[in-house]
Amino acid sequence: MLSNLQALFLGALQGISELFPVSSLGHSVIIPAVLGWHIDEQAPFFLVFLVATHFATALVLFIYFWKDWFRIIGGVLRSVPKLNVNIDADAKLGWLIIVSTIPAGILGLVFQDQIRSYFIAPLSAAFFLFANGILLYVAERYRRKAPDRVVSDSRIAELSFGQGILVGTMQSLALIPGFSRTGASIAGGLIVGLSHEDAVRFSFLLATPIIGAAAALKLPSLLKVGSAELMASVIGAAAAAVFAYLAVRFLTRYFAIEKNTLTPFAIYCAVAGLLALLILAL
Repeated sequence: MLSNLQALFLGALQGISELFPVSSLGHSVIIPAVLGWHIDEQAPFFLVFLVATHFATALVLFIYFWKDWFRIIGGVLRSVPKLNVNIDADAKLGWLIIVSTIPAGILGLVFQDQIRSYFIAPLSAAFFLFANGILLYVAERYRRKAPDRVVSDSRIAELSFGQGILVGTMQSLALIPGFSRTGASIAGGLIVGLSHEDAVRFSFLLATPIIGAAAALKLPSLLKVGSAELMASVIGAAAAAVFAYLAVRFLTRYFAIEKNTLTPFAIYCAVAGLLALLILAL
């Protein structure tokens, strides 16, 4: 059981770390263990709490980019009668998101419970948080130079479906606590030649249906908890929504500056993972 204060803290943590490339699930597992909070991460209530906070995050992403989603969905609908996914940039981007979401969606439905049951322990989450830092550094170090274009969505729409699937598949690493969905998909975007700004935007667009659908499927479980647990989930979801908005606002501006890179996040994950390993191993 979480106190309301713990729910507020973990909700805020989830809202930030879900969109920052630093792993929300990893932090939700590691930090309570470091602080000495006795929380069973596999207990039904904690999973319900995570569902509520994830749904809030997905809702914030959709609202933040609602004008873009309006254009993208319109593009997909225009392309269907003409049987042409390349009718315009919005249509291509929409179909790219659909196709790129499939691998992570399938892997999540089939393997999510098994993977998390193996790796949900704080020590393993700390190790994979360190590995997440290495992934971010390698992607930054060996990224392809992005082409210079005018409109962001037009640049993203130039990706092939194979490249989109690669980026989407890398999201699946987030099934392992410690790996970041945002970090893995940004890394994939850099590898296929997107700029930091475009890779972040594509990452957020890809994350919205994945996080939202996964949470929505389990949202009815909120009705099965007691009033105290429901209140904690509502508090956590509200905190997640506020801090998710602040996170997406910050990151879209941070990566719009050409000199800003993934390196600070890579260093943070590597150092935080190692420190957590040392603390938890003592």
